[in-house]
Amino acid sequence: MLLAAIWGASFLFMRIAVVEFGPIATAAMRVAIAAAFLWPLLLLRGQGQKLRQHWKPIFTIGLLNSGIPFALFSFALLSITTGLSAVLNATVPLFGALIAWLWLNDRPTTSRSLGLAIGFLGVALLAWDKASFKPDASGYAPGWAVLACLAACLCYAIAATATKRYLTGLPALVTATGSQLGATLGLALPAIWFWPTTPPGVKAWLALLALGVACTGIAYILYFRLIEQAGPSRALAVTFVIPLFAVFYGVVLLGETVTGWMLLCAAVIVCGTALATGLLKLPVRQRRT
Repeated sequence: MLLAAIWGASFLFMRIAVVEFGPIATAAMRVAIAAAFLWPLLLLRGQGQKLRQHWKPIFTIGLLNSGIPFALFSFALLSITTGLSAVLNATVPLFGALIAWLWLNDRPTTSRSLGLAIGFLGVALLAWDKASFKPDASGYAPGWAVLACLAACLCYAIAATATKRYLTGLPALVTATGSQLGATLGLALPAIWFWPTTPPGVKAWLALLALGVACTGIAYILYFRLIEQAGPSRALAVTFVIPLFAVFYGVVLLGETVTGWMLLCAAVIVCGTALATGLLKLPVRQRRT
């Protein structure tokens, strides 16, 4: 619940920061602050040597797992609500199951296949409601924002599968720190190019600080501890709780509205994801002998 509350707040802080920093600079500063926070912890644990030995795959996966999706979500929040973006973020396990099937030949069962179909149906229904590619009052088209969120979720899923294949056995702190360093290096030049001409205000800087330290640095530590103590399947349950906090923060602090259609689609997506990941299973009728 604590991890879901922190990650749910990340959409709020991104929404505040991106207005003044822009998507690329927001993502770059977020991972840079997280790297600066995690690096001393890595050195105190004496794990710097392991990072040097495996820096190439870690840095590459970090760009795919943090840099690119953070920029995509930041862009999306310019035109859609934090609640909607968080609901779309809940599709990560769906993409994860699909990538594991295609890449690792982890063929899903009938129950999981049905979950994939239900989950992507919910995504299609939700995306159809926001399918306009004409700029709205924000100056951006919500249709592109929805596609950006789904592309970010696909990046998360590919990175998770790549981590399982290439980084198994490495300490969680090494992977977390190295991924943020890799994302920082990958976004450095684009961030300089797209750095805002008007100096951002104190509020935007504080939002970035919260994003980097709490929503990325501390959140990664909690997440990997959760995997270690409860297992990956139970840790995955955090994905279902994040939208609740994100919607709550958006309504209370940003004055956003939640439609009945969005709640219905969210329920369909969560049910499909629970089936696709094996957290929810269909009853199997046993034959009598």
